[in-house]
Amino acid sequence: MGVASALVFANLGSAYGTAKAGVGIASLGVIDQAKVIKGLIPIIMAGILGVYGIIVAVLVNNKLKSANASVPYVGYQCLGAGLCCGLSALASGLAIGVAGDAGVRAYAQTDGIFVGMIVMMIFAEAIGLYGMIISIIVT
Repeated sequence: MGVASALVFANLGSAYGTAKAGVGIASLGVIDQAKVIKGLIPIIMAGILGVYGIIVAVLVNNKLKSANASVPYVGYQCLGAGLCCGLSALASGLAIGVAGDAGVRAYAQTDGIFVGMIVMMIFAEAIGLYGMIISIIVT
C-alpha cells in the first residue's frame, strides 16, 4: 500500500498540476505566443512530483524486500512513508496547478509578475519535496 500510495497520489498531483497549468498556457498562447516557453515552468515543476513518487516507491519496495516484511512495524513504516510522499505531492500538485494557471494568465498580461510566479512555484514545489524527504527519513 505504501508503494501504491506514493505512486498514485504523486502522479495525481502531477497530472492535476500539469492539466491546470496547461489551461493557463493555452490562454497565454492566444495572447502572446513569444511567452509560451517561459510559461512552461509550472508544467515542468508539476512533472517533477511524479518523480518524487517513483523515488519513494522504489525505496519502499527495496525496504520491504530487504527487511522482514512480516513484522507489522515495517509494514506501517512503509505505508506511512508512501502516504507522506504521495499526499504531499498531491497537495503540491494542487497548489502548482492553481497558482500556475493564475500566474501564467497574469504573465500574459504583464512581464512584471514573472518573478513572483516563479517564487510561488518554488514554494508550492517545496511542499512535495518536504514530503519526499520525510518519507526517505521514515524508510
